[in-house]
Amino acid sequence: MSVLFPKVPKPREWDYRPIYFDQDKEARKDKKLARLRRGAFREEHEKNMTELRKKKQSKLVLWLVLLGLLVLAFYVFL
Repeated sequence: MSVLFPKVPKPREWDYRPIYFDQDKEARKDKKLARLRRGAFREEHEKNMTELRKKKQSKLVLWLVLLGLLVLAFYVFL
């Protein structure tokens, strides 16, 4: 221990951070917890697969219509 400069512990600092209520954050947390229930991943997968099938089917219909119009245009103009 030093005679000239004795070590004195510093006083504890006040470190207060107020917690604010964030409604959006709470909603995200609730949504995340709701997804973690049993069977939720399977339901999400099935929903995504049905959406994917619908997209593929609509693309197929679009291409078939375009092909039909192209064939019709060749038939009419040639």
